Amino acid sequence: MASMIERLESLPRSERRAALESVVTEQFRAALLMTPDEELPTAASYFDLGLTSLGLADVKQRLETLIGHGISSTVMFNSPTVERLMAYLTGEVLAALFHEPRPETSGVPAPAAPAGDELWDDVLGSLYRT
Repeated sequence: MASMIERLESLPRSERRAALESVVTEQFRAALLMTPDEELPTAASYFDLGLTSLGLADVKQRLETLIGHGISSTVMFNSPTVERLMAYLTGEVLAALFHEPRPETSGVPAPAAPAGDELWDDVLGSLYRT
């Protein structure tokens, strides 16, 4: 059986967020005793929907097992919506799966840009060279 990360990696980047959100909302629906056809409001606080701290800790543990990464308790409890959790997961925890890698540099540091007066001296010097 493929891990959740392997399943996400096998998808095009454009489909990964929806797949992860499906898994995340499935876990919250189960904890809230919702049926699969009930829509989970992703902008609503889990606590406003009836989830307890104990239930949230259980969801957190199940999600960590599924994705193979730790999830910040602070994010789970202080930003208690699926929208915010998804932003955290895609932007921090699993960022490599959701964002294009930056192109590699040649290993040679870029020359430092002149600062302040040096910049003006360079600009003015190039304008008044004869």
